[in-house]
Parts: sequence; structure tokens; C-alpha cells
Amino acid sequence: MENVKTSISQIVKLVGGEENIKSASHCVTRLRLILKDESLINIEELEQVDIVKGCFLTGGQFQIVIGPGVEKVYKVFIEQTQVAEVSKEELKAEGTKQQNTLQRLVRMLGDIFIPLLPAIVASGLLMGVNNMISNPGIFYEASVLETFPQISGLAGMINLIANTAFTFLPALVGWSAVKKFGGNPVLGIVLGLILVHPDLMSTWEFAADPTQAPTWNIFGLQINQVGYQGQVLPVIAAAYVLTFLELKLKKWLPDVFELVLAAPIAVLLTGIITFAFIGPLTMAGSNLITNSVVALFDINPILAGLIYGVISPPLVITGMHHLFLGVNLQMAGSLGYVTLWPIGETATFAQGIACLTMFAILRKKNKKQSSICITSTVSAWLGITEPAIYGVNLRYRFPFIAVMVGSGIGSAFLSFSGVRATSVGVGGIFSFLSVFPEYWPSYFIGMVLTGAITVGLTLFFFKAKMFGAKETNA
Repeated sequence: MENVKTSISQIVKLVGGEENIKSASHCVTRLRLILKDESLINIEELEQVDIVKGCFLTGGQFQIVIGPGVEKVYKVFIEQTQVAEVSKEELKAEGTKQQNTLQRLVRMLGDIFIPLLPAIVASGLLMGVNNMISNPGIFYEASVLETFPQISGLAGMINLIANTAFTFLPALVGWSAVKKFGGNPVLGIVLGLILVHPDLMSTWEFAADPTQAPTWNIFGLQINQVGYQGQVLPVIAAAYVLTFLELKLKKWLPDVFELVLAAPIAVLLTGIITFAFIGPLTMAGSNLITNSVVALFDINPILAGLIYGVISPPLVITGMHHLFLGVNLQMAGSLGYVTLWPIGETATFAQGIACLTMFAILRKKNKKQSSICITSTVSAWLGITEPAIYGVNLRYRFPFIAVMVGSGIGSAFLSFSGVRATSVGVGGIFSFLSVFPEYWPSYFIGMVLTGAITVGLTLFFFKAKMFGAKETNA
């Protein structure tokens, strides 16, 4: 405990003193601070503190990586400093005030999509299992389903469960978006279900022949009775309108009418506005984004994959990778497959293998840092790259550059090979399960290529003392 108290005293001093700390909170592994003046931080000395495994600025917050014992550290931190204790949500809101418009947009999308990841990843993995069962030539000459027809019932159930999250994706997005905007999340679910109601013409049927769409005649305005299966942007926009109307109605209506009238009026008005204006406009925008991404990779897949692979690691630092999560979900819903997610997974693998290489470099020079390398490698290969990025690769710079190059070349190969996945899946070494089995050989080759280049460049930069490699002697 004395060691923790000493370390906390050092942390407080190195972030500019207690008077520089506005508020504090914590998550599973990190101490999160809002600081008055971020220029007072001494990151180099902070990273030498015993209990600190890394630190970084993001989303208006200064986050110090402690590890699983962060809750005990946080308790002592509050006792020692008497800093204002706030919830993670309050801290996030306070940090958002310090962000520009683009940062706020990215944060908003992240707050909407991240809660959906467990459902999306689970569906992606189950879709991968379904593909393994249904496709021939993986385990047997015929498919597993044809070889063992007695499992057809189980296969059918797996397929149903796997597709549910994407079939009702607007309901999931509606719940998360309305919750983010401050409305009633249940109304967000209702809104999403309205947009995929079985009485509506599906978005795929409409795309095939728009002239066959039935219409509503509302005061002379012809509105297409079209659903928004697999759509993301229309639901987010509609969720914002729904929340706005709900909160305004609760403010305007007398208390006696609020409970009875606010929700139905808000849902009805939002539905009309969405089907008449928001839906057609945002679906056109969604399709433009999806088609543009597909076209870019069709025109020059090698260059497109190279660029995406190179920028993927820095995007995680800025948080802008959340933008591409939305694009991937849109692709999964509109096209039935995703390309960006499997191509970008080279960065996840590269972060882990760069950490493992750094372990080999640091194991005799710095025992504390080498132990962080091992835990960060395991974390990265299970899909969580932040410890690897902030604790090791970005700290020494040269492995991070190696990651960018290795990821870029690996992604270029995967893009050239046309690799596709069923959806966004679990990251790391199990990511192949979400890739269509026919692309597995190319996917594994791309990952081996990524790993070889990342390891080779990390060792080369170290030997050549390039990009800050001399700091490994510290």
C-alpha cells in the first residue's frame, strides 16, 4: 500500500499538481483525469512510475494505464488528493466540452456503436460458424451439413440466431442512439422496429425495382412504404429527431398529459418525417458512402488497401476508427459482407507482434517494460490494442512505424485478394472465424506477410537506431 501511495504522489506531481486536476474517474484498467492545463504533464517521467503501464491523452481526458488493480489505486488517489470524484459518463461529458466538432462527431458515433459490438461480434462469429458448416472443401469434400445431414436442425438454428442482429440492426442502433441523445431508449427500439416492419417493402426489393414500391397518400404527399433493413444513418438521424420531439413535448405538455401523449406524438411525427424525408435522403447518403468505398477498392485495390492499412493504427489513437465501424455495419446490412474490417485487422495483429518483438529487445534492458510487452501482446491478439499502442509501440515510436508499414503491406495484399468477412467480428488471432472460408488462405498469407514485415522492420530500426530506437536503453 505504501508503494501505491508513493506512486500516486508521484503521479499527482507529474500531471501538474493537485491544483491542475479538475476531476477524476476510472474504467476497468485506466485512471481517467480531466486536467486544467495539459502542457504541465511530464509523460516521460510518468511512465517510469511503478504502477503506471502507459498514459495518453484522448477525448479531452488524460488516461493513465494502471491495469486490473485500478479500482484500489483510484480509491487511494481520491483519499490522498480530495479531487472531485465523478462518474465515467460525467467525465466523458466534461472531456467532450474540450473537443472540436469533428472530435465530438467521432465520439458520438463511438458512443452509439460501441455498446452494440457484443451483439455484432457474436453474430459475426456465428455467421462464420454457419459458413464453415455450409461450405464444401473445408473439413470434407462436401460441406459438413451435407456430410452430416442430421445436424441440419442445429445449422438452421445457428443461421437464424446469427442473422438476427443484422435483421433488426435498426432496432439496436435506435436503442443506442436515443439513449445517447438523452431520450427514452425503449422508444428508440420501437423506432427501429418500425423501420423494419414486415409490412414494408424491404430495402433490397426497393433497390431492385423502385417502381414497385407501394405508397401512402398523406395530404397529397406520396410516401414510399419502404423499410430500412441494414441501414445505419437513417436510424441515427431519426433517433435524433425522436429524442428532440420527445424532450420538447415533455417540456411543453402539462404533467397530466405528458405520460399519455408525449411518446405517441413523438413516435408518430418521427415516423412520418422519417419515411417522407429523413429515410430517402440518408439512405441515398449511406449508399453513396458504401458504393464509394467499394468503388475505391475496385479501381485500385492495392493502393486502397495500402492506404487503409497504414492509417488504421493512427486512427485508433484519434478515435476516428469509429467512423469506419459505421461504414462496416452499413456494408454488412446493404451488401451482406464487409471488406474494411478484415483488411484493417492486419493492424491488430501487427500491434501484438511488434510488442512481442519489443519483449525480445527489452527483456534484458528493462524488466518492467518487457513484462508490459507480454501482457500487451496477449491483449492485442485478443482484439484490445490500446495497451500495446500506448504502453509500448507508441512510446518507443519505431515499432509503431513498423506496425504502420507492416499493416499497410498486409492490407494491400488482402485488398488485392478481395478478402471479405461476414461482418465485424472479434479482433486478433480469432478474427479469421468471421472471414468467409474461401478467403482463409489469402487471409492467413496476408497476416504472415504483415507479421514478417513488422518484426523485420522493428529489429532493423532498433539495430539502425532509427525513429527513437536509442530510447530502449533507458
